[in-house]
Parts: sequence; C-alpha cells; structure tokens
Amino acid sequence: MKNIRDLEIGGRKLLIRVDFNVPLDDKGAIAQDTRIRGALPTIDYALAQGAAVILCSHLGRPKGKRDEKFSLRPVAGHLAGLLGRQVKMAPDCIGDDVRAMAASLKPGEVLMLENLRFHPQETENDPEFSRQLAALADIYINDAFAVSHRAHASVVGVAAASSQRAAGMLLQKEMDYFHRAVENPRRPLVAIVGGAKVSGKLEALYNLMDRADKLLIGGAMANTFLKAQGYGVGQSKVEEELLATARELLDKARAKGIKLYLPVDCVVADRFAADANRKRVTAQEIPPEWTALDIGPATVALFAEALDDAQTIVWNGPMGAFEMDPFSRGTMAMVQHVAQAHALSIVGGGDTDAAVHKAGEAENISYISTGGGAFLMLMEGKVLPGVAALS
Repeated sequence: MKNIRDLEIGGRKLLIRVDFNVPLDDKGAIAQDTRIRGALPTIDYALAQGAAVILCSHLGRPKGKRDEKFSLRPVAGHLAGLLGRQVKMAPDCIGDDVRAMAASLKPGEVLMLENLRFHPQETENDPEFSRQLAALADIYINDAFAVSHRAHASVVGVAAASSQRAAGMLLQKEMDYFHRAVENPRRPLVAIVGGAKVSGKLEALYNLMDRADKLLIGGAMANTFLKAQGYGVGQSKVEEELLATARELLDKARAKGIKLYLPVDCVVADRFAADANRKRVTAQEIPPEWTALDIGPATVALFAEALDDAQTIVWNGPMGAFEMDPFSRGTMAMVQHVAQAHALSIVGGGDTDAAVHKAGEAENISYISTGGGAFLMLMEGKVLPGVAALS
C-alpha cells in the first residue's frame, strides 16, 4: 500500500476521502472536532507540496436524500479556521457545477464536497457514481480509516476508478499501529475485550485466541461466559444461544495455554438506572432479581495484575455501564491501569475512546484509534475493503 508521501503530488488535484462525520450541537455547530484535526497532517502536507485539495466525506445518516441538517457546510467553515485559509463549499458532490469548481481549483486551494450520503449510490458502491467522483481529481487518497471497513463508492469504487491511489497519513498511522500491536507485537500481548455482546465480537475473540497471551473479558459480554461456567447471573444480559460457544472459547484458551480472565466480583443493581440500589457481590453470588452493571474492585485488582508484565495492550469495549457514574468505576480504573502500564497501548471503539477521554488519560495511551467498526474488523483478522482497494 502506497501512502501520500510516495507520490509526486505537486500541481496535481487530490480527491481525499476524510472522515468528517463529527457531532453537531443543537445550533448546528461542531461539538467535537477530533476527526477533523486527525486529517490535518494529510491536508497540510498536500497543500505544502503545491497540490489542490478536494475533500469528500459523509455526515450522519441522511438515507440517500438531501437533508440540510446533515450539510457539511459547518464543517467547511470550521476547517477553514483550522487551516487558516478559505475552504470553498461545493453545492453537491457530483454534477456539472461541482465539475466546474474542481476544474478551476488552483494549487493551494481547498474544496469541500457536499455530503456523499445525500446520494444512495454512495453506500451502494455504484460504479458510475464512483467514476464521477474519481474524474474530479488526478489522484485519490484514502485518509478515512473509520469507514475503511465499508465497501462504499468513496472508499472502494473511487480507488478502483483512479489511476493513482494511496493512503493518507492517518490511515497509514492506524495500520502501522495495529501491525505493531497485533500482527507483530512485543510480548506478552494482553487483549482487553468488553462491551455488551459476545456475538458482536465473536470473530475477534477467535482471532485473538491465536495471537494474545492473555485475554481479559469484562462488560455485559462477560455474563455469558460466567453463565457458561454454571454461575447464576440474575437478570444480567446473557446471550443464551452462545453459551456453548462461550464454553468452546474457554476450552480453546485452556488448550492453547492462553490465560483468560473473567470478573470475580461485580457491582449489581436492582434496576438499570443511576439511582438504583446497588451493592458489590462475588461473581458466584449475583442475586436472582439483580443485574451486573460493572466489574468490582477485586476484578480490577486481578486485571491490573494481569497487565503488570504486558508489553502490548489492545483494548476494545468498556467494563460496564460506564455512562452512568455509579457503574463507571471499573472502566475508569482500567483506563488508569492501562495508561500507567509500561506497554504499547492501543485503544479502539467509540465507548472505550470516550472512557479514556472522560478519565483524562488520552495523552497516556500510545494510540487511540479513530474507527470502531474498522478497528474491530482488524481485530477479527480481516482485511479492510478500503485498504485492499489501495493495494
């Protein structure tokens, strides 16, 4: 896979697929600009090399129809402030007016295309839509790791329709860190997997069985493993259809000599609410009418001990219902331990990212991935369609 530094881009027009799917406040202003800032190194480099830059992205889920509340116009204005230069706004992402604006774009200028998902052809990976996008520029650059697991027109189709294509700096950085963490890690490699469902991370768990030295499982998905071992888990969320699969994974870990850690205690509540009655119990003593909503302090201590000799840590998924303060302690404590570990630490997934920032430890994590679904697909051992398209 080539990256932008491998190409001669001076005087050329670049179509850069970025991920500017950012949260907006109730007034339509940018509420959080991390994703925009993540693309700045690639954009700044292209402009410094004398290229003309055409940016394309989606925002929200307009479902294939034009919806002004999902317009990228506020993003263009915000980006202009970050770049310190004008960002022209196209009325659409394809069509005669857009072609004219792209054709007249000079080196050092920036054009933002309107929301790609205003057209159903984007998510359908329509060949003609892809061709029209590719025709706007000389070179295609994918710098949108967070959507590179999607076989969409702007991710896969445009790459196929472009004679020159490469990765942007953010995409390259994501792939480099993941390679260091999972494909060629310093050992021991400790994987922390949490979140709500085993089913959503089943393939990742199977893949990690062949790569990790230790596997720490928390969050609601741990309930399925606990029940598979014969424990009563009260009203806790369990995927009954995956109990046999959970037992199979536990057996596989033992056979491979992988140390698999499950919660030994938890914080339970009599209902799913911040003001619910709650108490700490061992994993074997969850009351029949109560629900496990967080890992307890003994589990935190156990998991922290497992991290002591880690050289590489990969984490996806919180340890409990951390969005509610009474059930955030386990996740917050794990953030602290990962941040303090003398290891390469890679965190992926929106909830885990949010927890790291909530704990104020973002600067002490080696790398926070910008993509949840893409990060999980890599953990499953799969090739991202957007990366394969650049090969």
